[in-house]
Amino acid sequence: MASWIFLRGLTREAGHWGHFVGQHLSPCRVQDMVVHCRAQLTQRMLEPPYHVLAMSLGAMVSVCWAHLHPQEVAAQVLINTSMRPFNPFYQRLLPANYRTLLRLALLGASPQAWERAILRMTSNHGDVSTVQTWLALRQAHPVTRSNALRQLLAAARFHAPQNRPETPTLLLASVHDHLVSAECSRTLAKRWSCDLRTHPSAGHDLPLDDGPWVAAQVRCWLSQFHREDHTA
Repeated sequence: MASWIFLRGLTREAGHWGHFVGQHLSPCRVQDMVVHCRAQLTQRMLEPPYHVLAMSLGAMVSVCWAHLHPQEVAAQVLINTSMRPFNPFYQRLLPANYRTLLRLALLGASPQAWERAILRMTSNHGDVSTVQTWLALRQAHPVTRSNALRQLLAAARFHAPQNRPETPTLLLASVHDHLVSAECSRTLAKRWSCDLRTHPSAGHDLPLDDGPWVAAQVRCWLSQFHREDHTA
């Protein structure tokens, strides 16, 4: 049975995947996040190769991991991701979000205001109950401001490899993502010659808006990938 690793994005954690820790200082470099992931898996006695499903900053970690240790990552699924140097900053973070993010950061918004704003920016189908779930996660596993800034710094500094990953890669993108342009995934698909599937209505948090669609796309891609493997 394949071991699946799920990696989330900025200030998010395992609970944000839904129904599927202590507080540590976040690394300032994506490469160091890879080191941390590998150490955690070794501690849990989970051996490679792994399959990785990742979003946002998590997708950067997956790409870096596959680049540094290709024998450890059997396949990766990257959701609504964006990476330097393939797209300009205004596609990697759409301008409509700048004012909201600056206001929240500079005015020190309440946890409720933060989570409501994140839901509006990342989901097209989410409901108010999601905010309550996220608030509970925030209270149980708070992310310090310094860790959030360290994660942001790591994401800003990361420079993806130009060459196509050796690891089989599937890109999933939301056409109506209001946080990150779907052009980022389209560019990666062209540059890396990898598969891209697009969702017609979901937002940035594609697993939240349509988890069954994500599961179906991954299952279909893996079955196709394994068929090609057997006929090669």
